[in-house]
Amino acid sequence: MHVSGGDLQRLRQLNSLSSIRALRDARRPLTLTELAAHTGLSRGSIVDVVTDLQERGWIAEVEPSPGGMGRPARRYRFRADAGHVLGIDIGVHKVLATITDLNGRAVASGRTSVSPGTPREQRLDAMNRAMDAALIAAGLTSDQMWGVAAGSVGVVDREGVITRVEALPDWAGTDLVGHLAARLPCPITIENDSKLAALAEQRLGVAAGVRDLVYLHAGRRPGAALILNGRPYHGFSGATGEVGLMEITGWRTMTDHLESCPAAAGAPAEDAAALVFGAARTGDPAARAAVEAYAQDLALGTAAMVLTLDPEVVVLGGGFSRSADVLLAPLREALAPHCLRVPEIRPSTLGEECVVLGAACLALDHIDHMFFSPEGALSPPTAPQRPTPA
Repeated sequence: MHVSGGDLQRLRQLNSLSSIRALRDARRPLTLTELAAHTGLSRGSIVDVVTDLQERGWIAEVEPSPGGMGRPARRYRFRADAGHVLGIDIGVHKVLATITDLNGRAVASGRTSVSPGTPREQRLDAMNRAMDAALIAAGLTSDQMWGVAAGSVGVVDREGVITRVEALPDWAGTDLVGHLAARLPCPITIENDSKLAALAEQRLGVAAGVRDLVYLHAGRRPGAALILNGRPYHGFSGATGEVGLMEITGWRTMTDHLESCPAAAGAPAEDAAALVFGAARTGDPAARAAVEAYAQDLALGTAAMVLTLDPEVVVLGGGFSRSADVLLAPLREALAPHCLRVPEIRPSTLGEECVVLGAACLALDHIDHMFFSPEGALSPPTAPQRPTPA
């Protein structure tokens, strides 16, 4: 049988991709024997692949540990430090920027504070300062970023423009891609913050490996997102998960149950929930009733998504997830009458870094497709440039 040069080149690329995937998944150096076992390739093929990947700059030989007996086997690692991506969380009260290597390990972060009333240009400036702080801490420049993804409150369309947002007065219409493009030459992706939080939970958090899930942002600003087949579901215009717009769900007013509770009397609205959850934890009847009323409203919108998607897991995120010990049971009970099957509900453990970690995951997904997918080009590791508009 005749094998063309193109077929051989394709086979070599697939062998290289398989080897890189094995080294990345192992998260530790592998010997040639281990790499052959992981990939199913022969010893001779693995030697050729490793030599080629070393020359391209994708893998490196690890120095043997001192003091060993005999000649140590050569070990190789994926060069996760060959490139970096930037994740950004543009929130109502803060902006976070985190730089990770190609394995998703956080290298450096920057943070700035904002408020709901911060004007658009000042919020964008706060984003710039958070990015600069992360770059300085990492000892890197903007030209060395391979990709950037940013999460924002509001509905984000496919072009990365914020089309609708209620939490920030002048944020609708913001062109985040255009702003970031003036500072970063790499590919840029913008997504809704809840969708990125859901992605972080599916990759790194309590729903790691779950293919279908509903993410709830339970807080003073409620939100939701869907993961379908392991990917955030964007929808036609980016408005998936906006079930709270239906007044029948009560999502727009459900925090009133907490803020009007006697346990929060005289406290600022932003402190009410913590006070009520704390009182409910000690058995205060009025506080427990307020939490149950909040859970009833939260369950209505959640049930609509559960009945539509039939997810394996519901992740409870947002600030109120810190009080999952008093909120989960009433939420499960409130869901039961509306659902054929109540999914397992898991509280988030990623905290306030959930969105920025999801942004980094999304940026890495684009890098993976660009370099490490069968359709990608396994070129030497250099920072990709954003395509120039025609």
